[in-house]
Amino acid sequence: MKTLIRSYLLLAAIMLLSDSHAQTGSPNYEFRGVWIASVVNIDWPSKKTLSVEEQKAEYIRLLDLHQRNGMNAIVMQVRPAGDVLYPSPFEPWSEYLTGKQGLPPTPFYDPMEFMIAETHKRGMEFHAWLNPYRAVFDMLRSSVSPSHLTKTHPEWFLVYGGKKYFNPGLPEVREHLGKVVRDMLTRYDVDGIHLDDYFYPYRITGKEFPDQKDFLKYGKGLSKDSWRRSNCDSVILLIHNIVRSVKPHVRFGVSPFGIWRNKSQDAMGSDTRGGQTNYDDLYADILLWLQKGWIDYVVPQLYWERGHKLADYDVLLDWWNKYSYGKHLYIGHGIYRAGTNSAWKNPNEIPKQIQALRNYPTTQGSVYFSSKTFEKNPLGWNDSLRNHYYRYPALVPPMPWIDNSAPAQPLVQKLDNNMVKLVYKGEEKIKAFGVLTLTLNTEVKFALSQLVQVVVADKVAVIDLSKLPDTQNKRIFFVSVDLDNNVSPMTELR
Repeated sequence: MKTLIRSYLLLAAIMLLSDSHAQTGSPNYEFRGVWIASVVNIDWPSKKTLSVEEQKAEYIRLLDLHQRNGMNAIVMQVRPAGDVLYPSPFEPWSEYLTGKQGLPPTPFYDPMEFMIAETHKRGMEFHAWLNPYRAVFDMLRSSVSPSHLTKTHPEWFLVYGGKKYFNPGLPEVREHLGKVVRDMLTRYDVDGIHLDDYFYPYRITGKEFPDQKDFLKYGKGLSKDSWRRSNCDSVILLIHNIVRSVKPHVRFGVSPFGIWRNKSQDAMGSDTRGGQTNYDDLYADILLWLQKGWIDYVVPQLYWERGHKLADYDVLLDWWNKYSYGKHLYIGHGIYRAGTNSAWKNPNEIPKQIQALRNYPTTQGSVYFSSKTFEKNPLGWNDSLRNHYYRYPALVPPMPWIDNSAPAQPLVQKLDNNMVKLVYKGEEKIKAFGVLTLTLNTEVKFALSQLVQVVVADKVAVIDLSKLPDTQNKRIFFVSVDLDNNVSPMTELR
């Protein structure tokens, strides 16, 4: 019976999300995220030499830019290479923050706490991005603290391609990563835990990853490939269990390389000719993790253009939609590729990618790599998002397997000067109110309305009706939005 009820709820949620493209064609529910990379100072902080005030100002500028572009989530890299952007009992301060690994910011502040507060203040989610196995990015140039684990536990690491990696085959490594995640969840108000594509490292031609000794010790009759995959499976299941036990409402997601397997390798594979794949080279069996429910969302990095000869965006989009197993699918877009070839010089490339994914009810949004590209407004894509595709706000889609209970409706009180007061008196905590419009003579359904404003509040908010867009000849409604993005029944302004 529980299985039947769960299946019904999942189906109902999918129908709600698939029908959430309101009358204007803009979804009320859509994940709109940006990766902010800290490794080698790709995005934030942009330099190792920034002062604390400059770091804060730069992060706020990025948030404001992405908010103007209609984003509702930040995927922030807080653990780039066995070092972190917050005070940790397990790993040293990152060199990308202060220029020297292990050196705290001066004057002292907690960047993670600051970033989460500023992100939530804008009604956006904060997903903490961890690189699971990279330990030293560049053995010739990286700053390595005496307190770094490569110094205190050198037996945990392997060298490959000029980098040091945590050895995925060691139980001690998995246990350590679990401690890092548990500590983060316990101390910080994150909305998600996010792992990237770097499980086992991308293959280097002619070089074998040096884990034969550990395979012989721990392989237990498996082939080496199966053993490596089981190591990644184990760490995913471990993190899943920690998230569910410490903060069950937090989402756990992975952003893998865009190709699981090629059709030439597996009948289930995509019609692509990728040189490397998740399953065979990175030993990441993403489909297993989705099937088992160990991850809540997947963000395949589809950084190829539409029509690519070896890895067509449209082919891969269709393939991932067939194999998301009821979990959320967000598409990773490679906006950093703007201008790199004829396809990426076409201003329609990203708009067409968005149009294509919105045709699939089993795709719930997008994440863009990476933040700094938006600072240049490549090919006018900022304008396309602001003026068209993300003109209206969207809520991050709720996950019914985590929580599907709706909060109470807001109470609506008319004030003078075209102002309205919203009051929430429900028991379940909320994080915002949503303002929606509905064309006349249209059935009152969230899926048929258009979300036009999200107001961050937990109890009371005052709305200036004169500043709402596109309200002429339309009815206005309000909803409460809980911490898991479920919405209340709609309350009409009368």
